[in-house]
Order: sequence, then C-alpha cells, then structure tokens
Amino acid sequence: MPANKKKTSSKVASKAAKTLSDKNSSKTAKSLAASALAQSNNKKQTGSNMEDLASTVMSSSKYNKETKSLAGSVLSQSNKKR
Repeated sequence: MPANKKKTSSKVASKAAKTLSDKNSSKTAKSLAASALAQSNNKKQTGSNMEDLASTVMSSSKYNKETKSLAGSVLSQSNKKR
C-alpha cells in the first residue's frame, strides 16, 4: 500500500500535547492526540483502529471542536487505500 506522507502540523501537535496533559480530556480525545503526535515527526500513518475511532468522532455530535480537530488530522494521515 502506498504510504501517506502527511505529517501533523505544529499547531495540531501543540493542541494534541495540551490534550494529553489535560486531566479533564476524555479517553477518546487523548487517544486521538497520541496518534496525531506520533505522526508529527516521522513517516508513521494512522492505523485502521484509529481511523475507525476518528471517523466515529467526526460523525457524532457528542464531541467538541477540539476533539474533532484531532480526529480530522488523524483521518487526513490515514492510508488512502483503506
């Protein structure tokens, strides 16, 4: 499968770091933040489990703007063939 060469922007990486350090952030937000940070300085791409989680977040009204922003970043770095 061809790799997606996109990386997490510094703005999103900063949001992700703040999310991980915030004790009030949800488990879902922290999972997305960790995935986004893992993709900030290397050639890693989103795994299928994280794609599913991010897709669920994007299609739900339950999540806030910050969580959806992280989900969008994670989805943009997914494998295009999946």
